[in-house]
Amino acid sequence: MKNNTKQISSTLNPQSSSLRYRIGVFDSGLGGLTIVKSLLQTLSNSTIYYVADTKNAPYGAKSTQEIINYSIDITQYLIDTYNIDALVVACNTATIASIKILREQFPNLTIIGTEPAIKPACKLTQTKTIGVMATQATLQGDKYQTLASKLQDEYGVEIIQKACVGLVEQIEAGQIDTPKTEKMLQEWLEPMSKAGVDAIVLGCTHYPLVSKKILEIMTNNPALIHSADAIACRVKELLHINPQNPSTNNELYIIPTGDIQKDMIDTALGDSCAKLVFLKLS
Repeated sequence: MKNNTKQISSTLNPQSSSLRYRIGVFDSGLGGLTIVKSLLQTLSNSTIYYVADTKNAPYGAKSTQEIINYSIDITQYLIDTYNIDALVVACNTATIASIKILREQFPNLTIIGTEPAIKPACKLTQTKTIGVMATQATLQGDKYQTLASKLQDEYGVEIIQKACVGLVEQIEAGQIDTPKTEKMLQEWLEPMSKAGVDAIVLGCTHYPLVSKKILEIMTNNPALIHSADAIACRVKELLHINPQNPSTNNELYIIPTGDIQKDMIDTALGDSCAKLVFLKLS
């Protein structure tokens, strides 16, 4: 990525003052905005630079080496261009593939990853049966397999996991309330419903955007668990941020690498308060 951005919708200066916290976030598309929403609600006086790598989405269909290359490229860009204080890898697939290498290559940068919140689900379940919805790459990763196996034994739970192939593409295209998306979800959720799943781990940052549809299909009102709030709290802790007035004086810069569905940004962020600016990456 070249250090060559052009602001297209605001006169704000993308370079924050030294008194502000500068946080880089990236995902393969807009799903990571579910984490950004929690950051905006938890922090104050912070500037968030969000790279939506829509050009290379979805990561779940890419090789491990490709994901590593994208992750290094984006991280270097955020450091060089915005001198970020911390990086959030807002993608389960990218975390599993690249977090170790990112920490080795950028040892002076605070880096927070994302992983499926299986442990909270294990603690919460009453039926001892939980569901995990994630990408194929996440479910096949050694880190996930090790974690799932350990917690399954520790808590005596059954884990029903489903690789939700194609769901990220549906969400990125804004196709949340469509018959196709509903049919896909029904196929994955039916075995969970029959097994008595009462807690579902949303193991991709995109999936909270279809929470309403999931709850419509799952008639037993399961808990839907993802890691956005925990990540926001971790960022606050690691950067020693103690906001007196959370959710104030924040800025959000969205930097897509390709086409982007802008209407999905409102869906993801809801009523989060921030100055929103689009930057064009060339």
